[in-house]
Amino acid sequence: MAKIIIDGHEIEIPDSERLNGIEAARRVGIEIPHYCWHPGLSVVGSCRMCLVEVGTRDAKTGNISMMPKLAPACNTMMTDGTVLVTNSEKVQQARAMVEENLLLSHPIDCPICDKAGECSLQDYHFQYGQDERRADVRPFTSRRRDLGDRVALFVDRCIKCTRCVRFVREVAGTAELMVSQRGAHEEIAVMPDFPLNNNLSGNVVDLCPVGALGDKDFLYRQRVWFMRTHPGVCTGCATGCSIRVEENQDRIYRIKPRENLLVNKWWICNEGRYGYPHVHSDRRLLGARRRDGQSAVELDWATVPGELRERLGKAGRLAAVLSPHLTVEEAYLLCQLVRQYDPRALLVLGPVPKVGEDERFPGGFTISAEKCPNRLGVEAIVAHHTGRVPTWDELISELGRGEIRGVWVSGGYKTDWIAETKAKKFEDLELLVVQDLFPSPLSQRATYVLPGAAFAEREGSYVNRADRLQTAAWAIRPPGGVRVEGSLYWELLGREGLYDARTVLSEVAGEILYFQVAAREIPETGIDLKANMLAR
Repeated sequence: MAKIIIDGHEIEIPDSERLNGIEAARRVGIEIPHYCWHPGLSVVGSCRMCLVEVGTRDAKTGNISMMPKLAPACNTMMTDGTVLVTNSEKVQQARAMVEENLLLSHPIDCPICDKAGECSLQDYHFQYGQDERRADVRPFTSRRRDLGDRVALFVDRCIKCTRCVRFVREVAGTAELMVSQRGAHEEIAVMPDFPLNNNLSGNVVDLCPVGALGDKDFLYRQRVWFMRTHPGVCTGCATGCSIRVEENQDRIYRIKPRENLLVNKWWICNEGRYGYPHVHSDRRLLGARRRDGQSAVELDWATVPGELRERLGKAGRLAAVLSPHLTVEEAYLLCQLVRQYDPRALLVLGPVPKVGEDERFPGGFTISAEKCPNRLGVEAIVAHHTGRVPTWDELISELGRGEIRGVWVSGGYKTDWIAETKAKKFEDLELLVVQDLFPSPLSQRATYVLPGAAFAEREGSYVNRADRLQTAAWAIRPPGGVRVEGSLYWELLGREGLYDARTVLSEVAGEILYFQVAAREIPETGIDLKANMLAR
């Protein structure tokens, strides 16, 4: 064990760990300011904001000798006997001078900058900067230049931390960005005829510690202090990245990655980042409807549960299609609901959308070709009830035999998912309940059309492609006329009180071995269900 001292606090670090000064200081609750360093990128030590006093303690005598010059904490590795001082007057003066130097050439346009409110340059100036400006304030206009379809560069705001350049080289592996010119004329630039359009490009905006890189999708749309942030799980593909949904008055304005070293590290892809507009689409189904002949009748939600119970009880042989977009809890409740009316009901995994092949990046990030969040979770629920996982095509074949008279279909797909030819197979049913986000050939034939909730409007759990179960909180309320699937299933089953996803997950954990470990509290990084099963 290596013993180190940071501002008088002595800590021990296992010999197997390699920590720099910034990481070690965090172990004792001390935050060393920094611009260029990021835990997911290589170390360059260029900004000099993290300068600290460094010394060594003699193991035999206990005497401490300090180096005469300050050293950057980001590339000072901790070894036995290392001593760091992060709050001395010498360190404070160095930080103030770094801040002053950056602000000499930085446009003071905070009122119109999207980064205002979450800008490291602002925060560090108030924490560590000079009390007064010693140079004249000159008017600046920040030149704007497009780097690609998604990202704009405000040239004069850049502090040359090079995080963006290192990201596209080390994580994305595409290397579109570079530093052009030298000295005081340095600028971030894009390679000629090679714009910044890789599928991870949005991450450079998150990485930028100031307002130099702007997200065109978010630019000038909202102030960050007006928005509320909610932890969530990306439902765009089977990777299941940890995300933060940022909204104001039930409208999503931005999705950002949430650090999870076991799933997505610090990144998300552009598909997940910009894949939320369908939540606010004018095409969404709103309000429950019943088809009477060729016309559709709008229903009051107060009467829907009673009607559905009556029709399910009279339909005869039943089947349910469980979408891989449902949460674990919702899939479990839907199985319980259908089996309550028909113990032999056919339970089917809904269509699993797949686009191309997995896209893998040098930094370890993978965009899954499987465009759904919870196939493994739904399969486990279905297998528990039926002993196997019947497929969508199997249901289509069963419909041709005429034995099944009622089908409940859960959708939740944001793109077209069923063709007219397959939808026709459902025409002769006694009862067809379709729960979906958007109209489809199937909803046009449904006895009951029930609007479904989007990913940000529901709470629950998902199991990603690596068998990791993560939970998500609801971020926004669904639009008027939409009822969240879990809440409806809960009421139809006759359960008292309000729908509670945690209660349902505990019930699932008590019944299904695969989910057994979910009985305990779920950490933010999720739980590896497969590893826990093998460990038992």
